[in-house]
Amino acid sequence: MLNLLVKPGWVFVENLVQNQLGHVAFGTFTALSSLTIILATFSDVGLTHYTVKRVAAEPTYLATYFPTILPLRASLNFLALGALLGLGWIVGYQGGQLTLLAIIGSALLLTQYGQFLRGTLQAHQRFNTDAVLSVLEKVLLLGLVLALLPSGLTLTGYVWMRFAAAAFAAVLLYGLMVRLFGRVRYRWHWGHARMVLRETLPFALITLLYGANERVDMVMLERLASPAEASYYAGAYRWVDAVMMYVWTIMPLFFARFAAALNSRSEQRDLLWFGQRIVTLPLLLACAFVLFRGEVLFWQFTHSTPAELARMTLCLKILFLNVLVHGFFAIYSSLLNSTHYVKTVSWLVALSLALNVGLNLMLLPRFGAVAAALNTLGCAVLVSGGYVWLVQNRAGVAVPWLLLGKLLGGFLLLCAGWYGLQQTLALHWLLESLLATIGFGVLSVVLGLVPLAELKSFLRLGAGAKLPPNAP
Repeated sequence: MLNLLVKPGWVFVENLVQNQLGHVAFGTFTALSSLTIILATFSDVGLTHYTVKRVAAEPTYLATYFPTILPLRASLNFLALGALLGLGWIVGYQGGQLTLLAIIGSALLLTQYGQFLRGTLQAHQRFNTDAVLSVLEKVLLLGLVLALLPSGLTLTGYVWMRFAAAAFAAVLLYGLMVRLFGRVRYRWHWGHARMVLRETLPFALITLLYGANERVDMVMLERLASPAEASYYAGAYRWVDAVMMYVWTIMPLFFARFAAALNSRSEQRDLLWFGQRIVTLPLLLACAFVLFRGEVLFWQFTHSTPAELARMTLCLKILFLNVLVHGFFAIYSSLLNSTHYVKTVSWLVALSLALNVGLNLMLLPRFGAVAAALNTLGCAVLVSGGYVWLVQNRAGVAVPWLLLGKLLGGFLLLCAGWYGLQQTLALHWLLESLLATIGFGVLSVVLGLVPLAELKSFLRLGAGAKLPPNAP
């Protein structure tokens, strides 16, 4: 919940940072950060998720394995940083760019180390403390950025601020862990290290796949097109990331319920049909708003030219068609990942990644950010089609085709109504959006898309459900 409060504030602050740094500098920062995220995600090798489960299940695990796991996790960070700099050099970064990459990489690896330490709090059911600490670094960075924006902000200064916030948060987390659970004396045990790596590496490969699929566009744009094109894409994608927080917040509820209904296809079907509306309906309204009024989201970009704003708006609208696809089909991924089809889903994601990279190589040098957005949309359609086929033909769960048709029809009617408002009335965008929202609410009731009775039943059943830590 705290993340949901901090995320919107962070979106607006990043807009301010991008506006002040300029598109070239911010595009460089975005590409370096994305390259770091891809590699740093793999460097955890699933240790955070694995440790939470083991500590929660075995109280003695902390004392037995942490003397080895803590130095192992720190060593992986150093190895990842070296690999990151080597990869950066291979793709063409030199001199000052490599220095920035080292600082950005160190900051993100410190953040991930902090997330690993927070796992001990989650495993011991200290969720309130964990919730506060989960947003500590972003709150610190928000304060630093807002304090320095009036006096001017440079790319190097921004990168160092992120490092300072990450370092402070990591030191604080380590101190808190020592205070709560006692000092852990490092004691290397090769057998423990081998066992942990053997059990967590498959999870790390899957995580790398998802991370690369999401972030590779930023890196390739900056390398194949220009830093400015990467910045346009980043400015648009930031809003995608913010809206998709809704999906990733409620998806664990359905993941847990799907897993609990593993042996009942009828219950899985009922959950799928119910979840289809809960996940999709809010995103239909968000996507319609962006398609008709997306330009207002860039009101903070006072230093951008009309052509730059138009390009970011076009990227935003294409990317929100990608959000629309996820709105319809993300629930199918949750069903598959909660059952026996994790590897199959991973192959689908790998296929999507390969297609995306291939299309990027062909199209980014000529068409830049717009091509990246279109490639992302095409890959989302491909993967989503695979999800639906697997649910229907492998999992044996009936797809709600009639409901999907109603949802699509409701979206098209919403768009038609919004278009009519713009053509017949010259309203302020706020009033126009309010009228469209009211109309969509009425339309949803008329089409039977608002399942009030089912929602109450789901909340009653979910109130007593115990969700697993870090459920995807």
